[in-house]
Amino acid sequence: MEITQIQNGLPPSHPSPPSGEQKGGSFLSFLQDALTETNRLQHEAEQATRDFVLGQAESVHATMLALEKADIALRFITQVRNKVVEAYQEIMRMQV
Repeated sequence: MEITQIQNGLPPSHPSPPSGEQKGGSFLSFLQDALTETNRLQHEAEQATRDFVLGQAESVHATMLALEKADIALRFITQVRNKVVEAYQEIMRMQV
């Protein structure tokens, strides 16, 4: 895990945000990438749980790691959504 990812507040499995040179659509692509990654982690956690229940899992540790990664990614994307909704509501309250 790179230190820059921790300082940016991004989950370790997500790439760093694009640099300032790609201003058009960069936030949209960031959201799409984050949603895709979250969805992938959720599917991996579901498969790991299924394998564990069926007795095919490597270990309980691998299952728990998959579940925690999915949980952290889901919490991250939920917080991003909350901040976007908050920003939208603040804009709507502005007087013109």
